[in-house]
Amino acid sequence: MSTDEEFHGAEFHEVSFIDQNGELKTTKIPVVQELARQGLVNDHFPKKFIAFQPTTTGNHPTSVDTHLPVTPPTIDIAKLQSDVSRELELRRLAEAAKEWGSFLITNHGLKDMVLGDAKDAIKGFFGLSFEEKKANVGSYKSVDNMGYGKSFVKSEDQTLDWTDRLTMKAAPVDPDEATNGLMVWPKNPTNFRQVIETYVEKSRKVIDGLLQDLAVSLSLDENAFLQYFEPKQSEIKVRVNYYLPCPRPDLAIGILPHSDASGLTLLLEFGATSALQVLKDKIWTTLQWPNDNSLLVNIGDLREIISNGVFKSRWHRVRAQADVERFSLAYFYNPPAKSEIGPEVVGGDSTKVTYKKVVVEDYVSNFYKISPRPSKEAIMYAKIT
Repeated sequence: MSTDEEFHGAEFHEVSFIDQNGELKTTKIPVVQELARQGLVNDHFPKKFIAFQPTTTGNHPTSVDTHLPVTPPTIDIAKLQSDVSRELELRRLAEAAKEWGSFLITNHGLKDMVLGDAKDAIKGFFGLSFEEKKANVGSYKSVDNMGYGKSFVKSEDQTLDWTDRLTMKAAPVDPDEATNGLMVWPKNPTNFRQVIETYVEKSRKVIDGLLQDLAVSLSLDENAFLQYFEPKQSEIKVRVNYYLPCPRPDLAIGILPHSDASGLTLLLEFGATSALQVLKDKIWTTLQWPNDNSLLVNIGDLREIISNGVFKSRWHRVRAQADVERFSLAYFYNPPAKSEIGPEVVGGDSTKVTYKKVVVEDYVSNFYKISPRPSKEAIMYAKIT
């Protein structure tokens, strides 16, 4: 059965990709929100979204799955800023980044209004009809991975994740944005860009502080990590994932397993919880945290390289869920695209350097080129063999 036959009557995104022969191809990707709204999956679940067989519990050959929720380590930013509690919280920060690669932050200073406005704008966009969304924002049609639609499409027969996606570049501002042929910022809701850029601006101060604290937690100069993030040229992308209720969560997956290519990722989640899973000790561990405006920080591949592997970017995925919806706003923070990064040696000159210097845009380009993968392979680009 062809894609058009299987999804007859559904709405589609057009996605371009380079096939194995180096040829540019265009394919149609069904819009998950429209599949769910029209009930086109009630009779049979679409093959393109089947990630698991009913008898399996995971898609990693050496892993098992647990849905028992675990609260990730929580770092109190206020304690990091206190002379009394700073040393203890720095030790907890280093342990969380080393052992988990993911941790919550509380008392981060972002006002509830800033977070609430961002949430409302995101819900407002996905509350529009498909025709309205398409009319006011461009879709993924190239390898820049921005716009409204589906990213990391490499072939017509790959497994698709059960989510709809919107990605924008928040910094640096593109001077040719109005003429480059792709509208990546929604025009509706009318305040969408304003509130997301406010969130980005306020969050950047928090992340810059964390970069300094992460360095100090390893007994490095406080600017050892932050020095790579030049204020005017560092890149910030924000990606919204909207996870629809799925009629067959045993077959589908919200997002396929991956690591983040970023320096750091800041995640604002709202709606359902107990969906994000990290692979820890060969077990898919479900993370859960109170819906209280806590934010999750993920160590990205570039941070793993800069820390010489002391901090690990965590392989993670998102489970599909049957009766609930979930939104996430991921904030990816990278050094300037053309800058070169390399490992800051931790532990003195005798420490073995296991990562080489890489140009940021080269690493990210290779990451996009080979993703998705069944295991964490992209980081091998920067490994010394």
